[in-house]
Amino acid sequence: MKFCPTCDIRLKKDSTTSILTCSKCNYTEGGPKDKKKSGVQKVESDFLVVGENEGNEFSSTIEMDCENKKCDGREAISWMFQTRSADEPTTQFFRCTKCKTTWRNYA
Repeated sequence: MKFCPTCDIRLKKDSTTSILTCSKCNYTEGGPKDKKKSGVQKVESDFLVVGENEGNEFSSTIEMDCENKKCDGREAISWMFQTRSADEPTTQFFRCTKCKTTWRNYA
């Protein structure tokens, strides 16, 4: 039994060509030339992840010391995200506008 190296789903064997194929990302293995094909699949997410160079347009900027001891930044963007169960408070994230260090605060 073999598994897809990209998404860890069991590969299914085609009975006529003996090629192993992943049903999720179309990775193939085996056959006459043993070609390996891996496609990148974009997965839609229910939550917003802030990239390193993103966030200024929708997050609030606050004045606070950066958590990075090597940085003397005094301004950070902040956003909140529900990381735990619904009956617990949200987690507040901060990102230094100078060095881009990200840290969190469990309220």
